[in-house]
Amino acid sequence: MSSERRSALGFEEGRTSEAVWFNELTRKRSTGPVSPQHRIMPRSASPDTLAVHAGTYEDPTTGSVGTPIFQTSTFKLNDDSYSAFSDGALRDVPIYTRYGNPGQWAVQEKVAALEGGESAVVTASGMSAIASTVFTLTNKGSHIISGYDVYGGTYNLLREDMPSCGRDVTFVDPLNIDAIKNAIRPETQVLLFESLTNPLLKMPPIEAIAEIARSANALLVVDNTFLTPINMRPLSLGADLVVHSATKYIGGHSDVTAGFVVGRRKFLDKIWAQTLRFGATADPLCCFLLERGAKTLPLRVERQNRNSAAIADFLSRHDQVTRVHYPTVNDEVEAGACQGYGGVVSFEVAGGDDRAFEVMRNLRIPYVATSLGGVESLVSMPSNTSHSSLTARQKALIGINPGLIRMAVGIESVDELIEDLDQALGRDNGVRR
Repeated sequence: MSSERRSALGFEEGRTSEAVWFNELTRKRSTGPVSPQHRIMPRSASPDTLAVHAGTYEDPTTGSVGTPIFQTSTFKLNDDSYSAFSDGALRDVPIYTRYGNPGQWAVQEKVAALEGGESAVVTASGMSAIASTVFTLTNKGSHIISGYDVYGGTYNLLREDMPSCGRDVTFVDPLNIDAIKNAIRPETQVLLFESLTNPLLKMPPIEAIAEIARSANALLVVDNTFLTPINMRPLSLGADLVVHSATKYIGGHSDVTAGFVVGRRKFLDKIWAQTLRFGATADPLCCFLLERGAKTLPLRVERQNRNSAAIADFLSRHDQVTRVHYPTVNDEVEAGACQGYGGVVSFEVAGGDDRAFEVMRNLRIPYVATSLGGVESLVSMPSNTSHSSLTARQKALIGINPGLIRMAVGIESVDELIEDLDQALGRDNGVRR
């Protein structure tokens, strides 16, 4: 590999010996991976500018202002390719799309910039991002701490798969700092929490949890799917790594399935290697759609923040709604805790599950479907979708009560969404004023 190429990839920076960073995490690398054609923006730029421009592949032949789709499984080998094999730089050179593709690099750089991280890895799903991260950062005999009300897929991974792989897991109330402290053991390696929980929208104190992790010489991983970097940047609060289901807000149009891990490159290189072993590669078309969707992330999230806050306020005053789960309702969070709370509102209707089914059938605008973060509004019942694998006792412990509906608010007219909710709940029942 030429000295110029080595320098461009960051091999010379901080190099004091042979490649030991895979095991000891001491060897430095540049941010990225990126090529000279990828647009690098300062991390200090606004989210609006980063979302549009960070990572864009500026094609030197056509001058395309959008990243092309590199719909290929392999690339021609050259001297740089051969050197990459011997130097452990497979992530930095286009060789094989499972290892890396300019389209992957483009959207990885965009999301890394938005989260304020050095590097990112895009994966085939949010669960593949979480699984790759947890397996990379832990080993046999280690201990993991997480919230008992994390996303159902995450809970099942931790509860079913980790013990069989020699990792012990403790589940705690994510709002109870003392419980988190008391759960720490000498073998604790990872704390995994969500910036906003699903489906009850609790906000764990990320800074305080980060301090616990540091004191225990453990790593904090935060699932930032619900808030996105537009509303919160967990890395700036002390988290070591951030994960996303990019299927949700980052993609934003309900047409891709993908995930992200963001953080320091020394961790991301190892997580990338784990994704290769899991076969969790995001394909070129998926990456194109993700980058396209991410360009409007700030605009969409801003609208969804406003829409959900107005809907939560409306539902909190409706006499057919027994409880609303939303951070600002009943002063559950301090003002200014983050920039907004995303587009999810959960609420319990009088009459239990049967009545909740009826309300969902009566709605005219939202689709009855799982997922969230898209431009369209969706409604579902967590008890028979995301958390259906839990027992009745586990649901009760978490707080998933009969009649709970989760509404993923889109970017439609908020007045029309509220009018639709009003008629679905029953106009004759009125609204508490």
